[in-house]
Amino acid sequence: MSTHRRTGDGGARGFLTPGRVLVLLLLAATLVFIFQNTAQTEIRLLVPIVTMPLWVALLIPGVIGLLSGMYLVRRR
Repeated sequence: MSTHRRTGDGGARGFLTPGRVLVLLLLAATLVFIFQNTAQTEIRLLVPIVTMPLWVALLIPGVIGLLSGMYLVRRR
């Protein structure tokens, strides 16, 4: 027999962990960033000039940096 009792409010408290709240805040900040930076910008890639939204132009080096960091941490 189990002596543990379930309370009705444990599910809501278990869902809002500090990690999940942080992820939701980062997601909200990311969406605000994207919607605020939709203007087109010109970027020179060696020779050609490419036109793209500013948020994409900033996302590409961010993803490259993230992947590089993950690779370096994994190699250690």
